[in-house]
Order: sequence, then C-alpha cells, then structure tokens
Amino acid sequence: MPPSTALILNPHARRLHRDPELVARLERVAEGRAPMLVTETLADLDLACATMAGQPPDQVLVCGGDGTVMSAITALWRAFGPRPLPRLVLVPAGTVSTTARRFSGHADPLQLVDQALAGALAATSRQPTLEVTEPDAAARLGFTFGTGLVARFFERYDAATHRGRLRAAAIVARTLLGSLVGDAYARSVLEPVACTLRADELVLRARAFSLVVASVLKNVGLGMRVTYRAGEDPMRPHVVASALVPRRLGPQLWRVLLGRRLRGEGGFDGLVHELGLEFHEPTSYVLDGERFVASAVTVRAGPVVEIAVP
Repeated sequence: MPPSTALILNPHARRLHRDPELVARLERVAEGRAPMLVTETLADLDLACATMAGQPPDQVLVCGGDGTVMSAITALWRAFGPRPLPRLVLVPAGTVSTTARRFSGHADPLQLVDQALAGALAATSRQPTLEVTEPDAAARLGFTFGTGLVARFFERYDAATHRGRLRAAAIVARTLLGSLVGDAYARSVLEPVACTLRADELVLRARAFSLVVASVLKNVGLGMRVTYRAGEDPMRPHVVASALVPRRLGPQLWRVLLGRRLRGEGGFDGLVHELGLEFHEPTSYVLDGERFVASAVTVRAGPVVEIAVP
C-alpha cells in the first residue's frame, strides 16, 4: 500500500507565490490521497506538526524553499520530541532551494509529489542536521549556519528587487572583484565581525571573523564547497572560520569552489561537537537562508533524519 502521507505547503515560497495555479494543481494531485496543509504562518506550521504527531504519517512532503524546509523540520522535531521523525520528501519550490535540490535535484514538483504519494520513492538518505540555540530561545534545526560575510550576503540578497541564482551570483562576483581593488562594497560584505569563537574546548585567539560557517552539507549553495568535509561524522559538523581581512579573503573564492581549505592565520577548519559564538553586540546570522539576530549562538549536531531521494 502507498505510505500514509501529509503535505506541508508554504504558499509564500517564491515559485508558489508567483504561480498560484501550481498550488491548485498540487491540491488536485493530493486530493483523496493525502491532506495538504497550507501553512501561512509559523503558528500554522506548529499547529499542523503538533496535530500530525498525534497520528504520525509514514512520510511528510515539504513544499517550499530553504526557509520552509528549516522551519518544517524544526516544527516536526519540537512536536515529535524524542521520537524519530517521519521520512521527509523535499519538494523544491523556493528561490534557490539549495537543501531540497541537494536531495531532489530539479524534479518537477507535481511529478515528485505524485511519485511520493504513489510510494514510488524507495531510496532514502540518512542526513545529519544542525541544532542551533540562542540564549533563552527555542532551538532550531537546519543544515547550514553562517555569520559574517554569509549574513551580509543575505542582507543584500533579501534587499534585491529580483532574486534567484543569477542575482546571488552577481553579488558574489561583485564582492570578489571589489575585494581585489578594496572597494567599499566588498569591505561592507567581508569586514570581520567582532566575536569570540569556541570550537569544542579551543577558544581561538582572534577576536573578529570575516567568515564563520558550520554545515552538514558539502555544497552550501552556488557551488560553494567551503565545508568540504561535511557529512564525514554525523555527530560533528564541519566548521570553517576565517579572520582574514577582505583583500586576503576575497581572492580565495576559487579554493571554496574547488572544495579546498582556506589559507591564512587565525582561523579554524575542522569537525567539532560544538561551536560557540559570543558576539560583542547583537549580530545577524543565517540558518538555511533565514536571518536571525543574537548575542550568542551555540551550534551542535542535531538528529539524523531520513530524506527520500528520487
């Protein structure tokens, strides 16, 4: 028999927002086969997952972008507590959908949902996650954490009128070229963030970092393989931190694209059980494309989840 299924859909995801008819077509595909939970807000999502936890389905389809996937996995984790989560099917429908495309490629949403509902997705991948915690705040689950240039990149990306891979690539190119001549735009993206960084028991001597990334994915988006050791140990995410000034960090983009270690003193590159950051003032960080502000953050391994692979 086909697996019991629930479909979570974020109508604000870019592809669904631009094409409301796609939502209607997804609804027709799911009709009579699985409930489609349209979650307008995080409160809607929490309620849907809490209800789902009472009678868990075999699999949960998550249709949206990277932020949708992060929010849905977090809500499921909170609702299910210590119990294993249902198998996940990630349906890419966001601006970039880095996480979903890591597992589902460029699958057509309608075809992927139909296959999942028919029980035609037999293969699964056991995928580690990150648990990200702020003081006095509920933890979140995700796949890639970043601050410094990562957060500043998303600030500029979110402010753009038109978004997508080309816009993201344009920001990267402008930052790279600007770093070679030391222009103000590149400095605004690459300038180090004042903070104290702890990797397990090691407290780094540097007190400002231009880049901090922790991930369980080798490719964190746009072909960036800065966390090239991600996935080696499900209990230890790969952490990369650089204290280099803009003119020395920018030209190393080619090393990131090739999945090679960054050069330079004062940084860190390794697998850790726990990453701790204490910012000198409230600072932006990014988890799977969503921006948050905190005075301190702790990142460690989260639960391993089962994700369908078409």
